[in-house]
Amino acid sequence: MLVLSISSFLAFLRSTIFVVGYIQSSNLFPEPLSAEEEKIYLERLSTGDEEARNVLIERNLRLVAHISKKYSTTNIEQDDLISIGTIGLIKGINSFNSSKNIRLATYAARCIENEILMFLRSNKKTKNEVYLNEPIGKDKDDNEITLLEILETDEKSIEDKLDLKMKIKRLYEKMVDTLKDREKFIIEMRFGLDGNAPKTQNEISKIMGISRSYVSRIETKAIGKLEKAFKEDY
Repeated sequence: MLVLSISSFLAFLRSTIFVVGYIQSSNLFPEPLSAEEEKIYLERLSTGDEEARNVLIERNLRLVAHISKKYSTTNIEQDDLISIGTIGLIKGINSFNSSKNIRLATYAARCIENEILMFLRSNKKTKNEVYLNEPIGKDKDDNEITLLEILETDEKSIEDKLDLKMKIKRLYEKMVDTLKDREKFIIEMRFGLDGNAPKTQNEISKIMGISRSYVSRIETKAIGKLEKAFKEDY
């Protein structure tokens, strides 16, 4: 099973901080960007600007929350749906092509919903397996989109691959140096870093014999530690 690349995972950590902060403070998400602002940040993103990526993620979290509400009748916790939807948002922003005649919000919404649907579908499978070539939606020309096409839209250069390996190594070093055993265990299960399918907070709470809210607190604290550790590197 393929999990998020390290760059996407780090972006997800940052966006999760935004999600947790807004939920805990006022239940409000930041206002979407104006068309002109979005154009500026997309141009910056095309040059590899990570801060632009963070802004695009943060300012589209309201879209994630809106789409997640459509599936509130499922047996999945709302915060889990938002976390899953945020992964779809990140994939959408990473793979968005501004030269095509489609708005970012439209494309991102499709990716968010596909991610949630894929997760709900995978929960029904015996081994929670998701195959890379499994269709997860259609594009504006009615062509099927696979998970592989969403995750890998461009061939990575040797430099990109080396950079990815270095980031993976740094992530695990930070987890070992920064997190307590319980925090590391939860982060690994939560994001599928142990090689298995990512688990919900409810699933982890049953495995560990603690409440879901306690798992959530530990997860939030661990993500905060990692965020702080990475910021100290820059």
